[in-house]
Amino acid sequence: MKKEQNAYNKHLVVVIAAIAATGGLLFGFDTGVISGAIPFFQQDFQISDSMVENITTAGLVGAVIGAMFTGRLSDIIGRKKVILIASVIFVIGAIWSGWAPNDYTLIAARLFLGLAIGISSFSVPLYIAEISPTRLRGRLVSLFQLLITIGILVSYLSDLAFADNNDLSSWRPMFYVGVIPGIILLIGMLFLPETPRWLMSKGRETESRQVLKKIEEPGMVEVSIQQMKDDLEKDKSRAGLSEVFKPWLRTVLIIAVGIMFFQQFVGINTVIYYSPKIFMIVGFEGARAGIWGAVSVGVVNVIFTVLSIFLIDKIGRRKLYFIGMSGIVFSLLALGAVFAFHASLGDLGKWMAIVFVWVYIAFFAISLGPLGWLFISEVFPLRVRGIGSSIGSLSNWFFNGLVAFTFFKIVKLFTVQGTGIVTHEKLYDAATNSFIMQTVNNGNPAGAFWFYAFIGIAGLVWGYFFLPETKGVSLEKIEEHWRNGGKPRDLKA
Repeated sequence: MKKEQNAYNKHLVVVIAAIAATGGLLFGFDTGVISGAIPFFQQDFQISDSMVENITTAGLVGAVIGAMFTGRLSDIIGRKKVILIASVIFVIGAIWSGWAPNDYTLIAARLFLGLAIGISSFSVPLYIAEISPTRLRGRLVSLFQLLITIGILVSYLSDLAFADNNDLSSWRPMFYVGVIPGIILLIGMLFLPETPRWLMSKGRETESRQVLKKIEEPGMVEVSIQQMKDDLEKDKSRAGLSEVFKPWLRTVLIIAVGIMFFQQFVGINTVIYYSPKIFMIVGFEGARAGIWGAVSVGVVNVIFTVLSIFLIDKIGRRKLYFIGMSGIVFSLLALGAVFAFHASLGDLGKWMAIVFVWVYIAFFAISLGPLGWLFISEVFPLRVRGIGSSIGSLSNWFFNGLVAFTFFKIVKLFTVQGTGIVTHEKLYDAATNSFIMQTVNNGNPAGAFWFYAFIGIAGLVWGYFFLPETKGVSLEKIEEHWRNGGKPRDLKA
């Protein structure tokens, strides 16, 4: 009987986590969809690379705002309601983006849509972490990252399905597709429970116990209830922003902000946002060919994120971080070399570039991809977990925005005169109202990739001192470790 009950509990909690993780699919879809749309709306609106950066960054600015103002809201009204709000914004934002009649309206639409991305980026992993049994927490929170990668792949496939080199408006249905997962998340969340930890923090012990009986192992229900009571008893005062900055939580803040800094500043979203453009620079002809390259990136991303789910609670967080970061640094150095010597490599360089992009994505997917969101959902104490996760998410989108806004600028900054890669592209000419072949100097991204590799090396040093091993450690024990002044490297199950 006990085995049957445990199997049922495990099945139920996986279903709950999978439905909530649809927020990650939307996160990934709306992050990746713009990559395939860029070549089309750039010509449709006749805008420069600088304006493309503005449109791309608008979604990230919205994400920063969403992460900034909803952390406290999740502590007040609950994790579930915040996710429901995000789902409504996802639906409206997708329709608005596809309809946009000009570049400035598209900026506004992406800004609005970014609010939902920012909200879901902290509320979904927080919800999953708080509703998961300790032994399954790593895997279930990693579902969020898996759905992000699936969302990115779906966006690439959607882009490919609608991409038409002879139809500049083919970018519009690419955005409209986002309505479908938005509605799925909205309907699914209506049937899910609130997290037991949030219910307990509001004095709703009976409801908290009822949820725990459905998702936790029978022998752990009362233990979890008592742990939450003890945690809340330690500080009955109202948790505010200032509490997150108390000395005993200083290390936790460094972990949350630091992991997001290195997650973004190894350049991951230069590949996600601009991969079709990068593949066109390296020699793939036409927007559709560039999107095909992006699809291959999406497939690799999903495969290795699935692998990370099986590894994260076996190998542990720290080991995966160092394995992943080392591979990221290697592949970035190799990519830089490919672009630096592209002239002598000829057609071989094109294929070397895509292989090293695959290697880069693979190492990121098994490490920094899931670990960033997992750490910010684990390391903060219950009373400030909403605010703390919001700070971590806010940091992610701030650094994400910096990378997206500066990629072309960094490429230009580090391009030595005379080394720019020249391509011949079929572009729309407003004067003749037709498509003509034009010569485009794209600069050389070699220096940019080496710049990101240098940051990755710094990340290896930082990780040695600041990354804890949270595998198999209860959220309550993690908090106790910080209260006792423990160092990150000393945290053990």
